[in-house]
Amino acid sequence: MSSITIRNLDDKLKASLRLRAARHGLSMEQEVRNILQNTLAAEASPASGLEFAMRINHRFKGLGADELALPERLPPRPVPNFDPA
Repeated sequence: MSSITIRNLDDKLKASLRLRAARHGLSMEQEVRNILQNTLAAEASPASGLEFAMRINHRFKGLGADELALPERLPPRPVPNFDPA
């Protein structure tokens, strides 16, 4: 596990964090871990943003992909014959 140090934390913020941790019955460290984990998980989940297909559409929007010519489809290949000759 890794650890980080947060310097220059406002005293009021630290007091609020201590009270929040106490309300949840947790240490301040565990409360901070929970806050970070919940915040980052919410950003990563598809429910918090666009669904996958919509994100792909948004990313490539405006590149002119709708104007690309589609190649003609070739007829399907014949089914191979595996019978011994």
